[in-house]
Amino acid sequence: MKRLITHEDLYSLSSYDYALPPERIAQSPAVPRDSSRLLVWNVMHDTVHRDNIFREIVNYLRPDDLLILNDTRVIPARLKGIRSTGGQCEVFLLKNIEGLTWEALVRPARKIHEGMTININGLNAHVLEERPEGVRIIRFDCANNNEFMKFLDESGSVPLPPYIRNTNPNMRTAYQTVFAKNDGSVAAPTASLHFTPELLSRIQSMGVKIAYVTLHVGLGTFRPVMTHDIREHDIHTEHCELSEETAGMIRECKLRGGRVIASGTTAARTLETFGNSFGIRETGLFIYPGYKFKVVDALITNFHLPQSSLIMLVASFAANKANAHGHEERILSRLIEIYEECASSDWRFFSFGDAMFIY
Repeated sequence: MKRLITHEDLYSLSSYDYALPPERIAQSPAVPRDSSRLLVWNVMHDTVHRDNIFREIVNYLRPDDLLILNDTRVIPARLKGIRSTGGQCEVFLLKNIEGLTWEALVRPARKIHEGMTININGLNAHVLEERPEGVRIIRFDCANNNEFMKFLDESGSVPLPPYIRNTNPNMRTAYQTVFAKNDGSVAAPTASLHFTPELLSRIQSMGVKIAYVTLHVGLGTFRPVMTHDIREHDIHTEHCELSEETAGMIRECKLRGGRVIASGTTAARTLETFGNSFGIRETGLFIYPGYKFKVVDALITNFHLPQSSLIMLVASFAANKANAHGHEERILSRLIEIYEECASSDWRFFSFGDAMFIY
């Protein structure tokens, strides 16, 4: 039954909830990657096509389009260590501060304090600063960053989301895009897990150009929204980069009447952070209904967690495509209806799940 969301409810956290049977949460990726299902939503005409597989996205692309991918690489950010006072602990790297200094989430936080040393597989890590919510600033005793990244590859594990219970060693490769390049994420830009080298080559052969941005996915993207009024949510900042080359390709695409297509919410947030400029910065941009998109014309995205900042971004984007400013609640109602229809059938949700193309 269609849920009616009023304008007064638009900023209420409960309006972004939906029922999801646990068996709908994908535990492994489709094989091959581009064989997952693809829902295509033309928002302006409210047409929904559910009979596509992901590789058929080529049927919805145009030669003048520009596809933007996030080339971040997931690092083995979860580390097991021993506190200098004894006892085991976990260090979950969140964000590189500078050089060998990292922001990390630690457990048990109540036993890990400033000045403490943690031994991780023979390497010492020094706690420099305590921050709220179990976050610590930690410096590692390594000769250089290359040596540290080698240490991570040998000693760390990829931090799969808690809803993925699959412990197969192949998950380390599966939870990485085929074009991942720049180390720094603690979670994959999951909308892009569907692409294969062959599909990307086919897209380029159509005349579609491909450009890259970098957003290192951290706590900000997946931190739960805890406030009843979503406008009071404070999203954590994440490192992002947009090159001069990519900024130029965006401007050229707009001039020739093409569409800038963001693959994933992280690519979308990076593009909207920079507009048509370029550089390196932090983004704490929280996109929810009422936001007016400046750059992104179409969005590839997965099915997101209930009440997450990601589903709020999708609702905001869909409202933009429908020219529904001031009437975003109608689009949000439709989005939740689509989610619930898919959740009640055999669609697969979250990181390894199926995809949507919204334009």
